[in-house]
Amino acid sequence: MSLGPVMLDVAGLELAPEERERLRHPLTGGVILFARNYETPEQIAALVRTIHELRKPPLLVAVDHEGGRVQRFREGFTALPAVARFGEVWDENPARGRRLSETAGWLMATELRAVGVDFSFAPVLDVNRGISRVIGDRSFHASPDAVAELAHAWMIGMHRAGMAATGKHFPGHGGVEADSHVAVPVDERSYQDIYMEDIVPFERMIEFGLEGIMPAHVIYSRVDPQPAGYSQFWLQQTLRGELGFEGVIFSDDLSM
Repeated sequence: MSLGPVMLDVAGLELAPEERERLRHPLTGGVILFARNYETPEQIAALVRTIHELRKPPLLVAVDHEGGRVQRFREGFTALPAVARFGEVWDENPARGRRLSETAGWLMATELRAVGVDFSFAPVLDVNRGISRVIGDRSFHASPDAVAELAHAWMIGMHRAGMAATGKHFPGHGGVEADSHVAVPVDERSYQDIYMEDIVPFERMIEFGLEGIMPAHVIYSRVDPQPAGYSQFWLQQTLRGELGFEGVIFSDDLSM
């Protein structure tokens, strides 16, 4: 049985019988874990092992583990700083900023792989334009070039630990104030403005070998009336066509 296109979540620290049944469905391809699924490293390792043993090939198990505000597993894991801290170091010493970012990417991936998690939805490639509070210090920097350099270093660290990287939130979430978890943000900039700034880190990371991309739940009203994650223009024409991305596209949470 091959893996399906749907990634599901589960309710608690162990799988319920009905969850096992859903995860065995041929349309299921993976599981995303949250803080509610975590108690200790030993417990999460057992949960991941149970998920992997349900199917062959095993379902993919993922988590949002960026550091700072977005780190689902806390107790027993290293508290990673928000990646904006590496941007601050970059401003003083770019080489040191890259080294620290690579180390953090390696550490994050090493600890997750040790409990069996296949990958984290990271790094964030959004440019911090000083507008989006939901992005904020989740972004490496206000400069697209700095974001690309620091994210590349983070990905190198992930790869050293045996983990693929997923960049988010294409084509850029940093230009809107509204939080896409509770609203539908609308970015009114032109395609040219977005392409010249926000898309730069994605384009560079694709060149560097980025394996996955997650689109934003944002409407870019001067470009397409559909949110990017549902947009043929953004996903097929721009991401697949113009940027030549051949990796995996992961939808952001459809319950948002």
